[in-house]
Amino acid sequence: MDGILQKYLPERAIDPCLELIKTYQVHLKVVNERVTRHGDYRLLPGGAHQITVNATLNPYRFLITLIHEIAHLVAFETYGRHIKPHGKEWKNTFQNLMLPFIRPAVFPSSLLPLLAKHFRNPKASSGTDAKLAIALKHYDPHADRTFVYELPFGSIFRLYNGRIFKKGNRKVKRYECVEVKTGRLYLFQPNAEVELLKEFIHEK
Repeated sequence: MDGILQKYLPERAIDPCLELIKTYQVHLKVVNERVTRHGDYRLLPGGAHQITVNATLNPYRFLITLIHEIAHLVAFETYGRHIKPHGKEWKNTFQNLMLPFIRPAVFPSSLLPLLAKHFRNPKASSGTDAKLAIALKHYDPHADRTFVYELPFGSIFRLYNGRIFKKGNRKVKRYECVEVKTGRLYLFQPNAEVELLKEFIHEK
């Protein structure tokens, strides 16, 4: 297991994560990328605890995702399975489990203030924290991806599901984008990951 963790986690996070995995008897599976989620936790029929994490995540997002899912396990075991998946019990558990990792030996200094702010009240997904998501993206291995906020006005882009949109104006915190096929207007978070369609870029 430690050999697997060496491939996916920051070096100084390996031993503490291995200890958590052993303590809570986690069956960890590193899987191919799923565009709708970074990881998940399941209690299997035999009572085993299975956590899956995407193999394509950068080490810092992998760590956050792994602890996020372990927090589900610990919260359910501590408070019972009637609690809300991302309620106050999970938030408190996630905060406590992440605290030992939020230090310069594990994360780059540029991420530490953003992590400290995020974990005052962690959300169901770190992707909803635009500033943190954008900062984490700089460590991604995916050079062909970009965020909506980075695109010039009028850019044509594609989502993972193949739907094509045209970027419009910013409204408060989100961007108005028109689906090319239907003409319908949708609001996008600035940190939504998309593929810029270069064939629609025309030289001036």
